[in-house]
Amino acid sequence: MDWSNWVYLGVGIALGLGLSALFAFRFPSSSSSVALEKQDVSALEQEMKRIMLLYQMAREMSQFKAGFLARTTHELRSPLNGLIGLHQLILSDLCEDAAEEREFIAQAHERALKLLKLIDEILKVSRTEYGNNKLDIQPQSLAEVLQEVHSLTYMLAANRNFTLQLLPPDPEIYVLADPRWLRQVLLNLVDTSITQMEEGSISISTASSPTSKFIHICLDVPTSAVPIIEPIDLIKSEYKPPDTDKQNAPFSPGMRLLLNQTLLEVMGGKLEIVSPVTDEANEHFSRLQVSIPLMIPEAGFPESA
Repeated sequence: MDWSNWVYLGVGIALGLGLSALFAFRFPSSSSSVALEKQDVSALEQEMKRIMLLYQMAREMSQFKAGFLARTTHELRSPLNGLIGLHQLILSDLCEDAAEEREFIAQAHERALKLLKLIDEILKVSRTEYGNNKLDIQPQSLAEVLQEVHSLTYMLAANRNFTLQLLPPDPEIYVLADPRWLRQVLLNLVDTSITQMEEGSISISTASSPTSKFIHICLDVPTSAVPIIEPIDLIKSEYKPPDTDKQNAPFSPGMRLLLNQTLLEVMGGKLEIVSPVTDEANEHFSRLQVSIPLMIPEAGFPESA
């Protein structure tokens, strides 16, 4: 074979390789086509899951807003109805003497002050939610916050023969929150639980995972002390929350839960009622879980979710 034959052979091999590559590019093999289809299906499934999650979150937020409005209306109606009733007794001359009339006027004044306090508390939370009241978000030692909450509430629990246990977190854990509002939310949750309890104990602990951007503050309380039986949307429900006037409390437990949830959402956190622990010893307990953004040491602020 002379040199010209070798040239023709080389050109033929080059043309063959080029054509095979061209056809492979324009007409991929069946195996690569199937792999591409699987990737497309997987991406589509992930997108559908993301859309469904956004839909569920929007639906829950809508229900929450409706429940908040309905519960706020009920909370304000209770002292207002009592105020109107007392004035009707006075205006109808149903008082036996001047002393009883003066007593009714004093009760009406007390209810008016309570109504004003309710309105002020709701306005304060609403202004914070819409940014009129600026939050002072700053790093806080979680151990110090929980120790302060425990110091302010353990005597209240002891006076009712309840045990309030604190499992302190790592002193190196810092969260980003408004110190005043975070302390107030935790105090409200512990105080409400103690008020609703008939027996049992409360345990305060923390939980986190290596990949989580939040720290979870866990309040394990008797299930009977958690207002989970109250529906979220009171507009569509025939359920009537307890009369706060008869309970002599500023807010019902459900209303306090909603206010605390609103404040935590403004600070980038959330409040959840987690299913009871499966351990038989804790089967009658439920967990109020407060999630607060962790401080990232390198950046000084939490990463976006």
